[in-house]
Amino acid sequence: MDVISSSIKTYNIWFEISGVEVGQHLYWQIGGLQIHAQVLITSWVVIAILLVSVIIAVRNPQTIPTDGQNLFEYILEFIRDLSKTQIGDEYGPWIPFIGTMFLFIFVSNWSGALLPWKIIELPHGELAAPTNDINTTVALALLTSVAIFYAGLSKKGLSYFEKYIKPTPILLPINILEDFTKPLSLSFRLFGNILADELVVVVLVSLVPLVIPIPVMLLGLFTSGIQALIFATLAAAYIGESMEGHH
Repeated sequence: MDVISSSIKTYNIWFEISGVEVGQHLYWQIGGLQIHAQVLITSWVVIAILLVSVIIAVRNPQTIPTDGQNLFEYILEFIRDLSKTQIGDEYGPWIPFIGTMFLFIFVSNWSGALLPWKIIELPHGELAAPTNDINTTVALALLTSVAIFYAGLSKKGLSYFEKYIKPTPILLPINILEDFTKPLSLSFRLFGNILADELVVVVLVSLVPLVIPIPVMLLGLFTSGIQALIFATLAAAYIGESMEGHH
């Protein structure tokens, strides 16, 4: 009986950790704005992880890279190749933007899967990956949209807007709609996949023994990385497209 009760207690703990609260948030009032506090907290944690990792890796650079320096050089090379492939020869100024998007989304997604956020109790809502909130994904998509317009205008000036009436002015509404759907698709693709992954784990934990959801959690780590790659790749492709001036 002791073994059974202990197993049930352990299972309940894992069930509580894997639970998802929908529609509940902890709000902070800053000026006249109402802000989701848990998203700010987890975003600060993600930013701190990135800053600390970079500082540790590059505080004493070596001619022959150490493990940490080697890892970050590999990540930089990966982001550089991604930017060059999607944007073209003028990729250089966009490496920081694409790299920031990729690393923030990647670390956010992995923090939601690996860090036991739900152990920390809040008066309302719960801590989770920043990308688990639609406001975060919309903000990232809007930043990408601003970058797209900036890239096109800085390269072509006001003639950038000529693309909306090419090949015929009849397509003007469709071309405008296309530019609005780009950030929307980025936002909902990222948010939907992250939320769906968490919900799948919650359902499996509630229905079957823990040994079965664990492989799904590991698969979630892989798909989380893929989502970061997809977002960064599409953002770079849209920027490159706006600079080239064709669809």
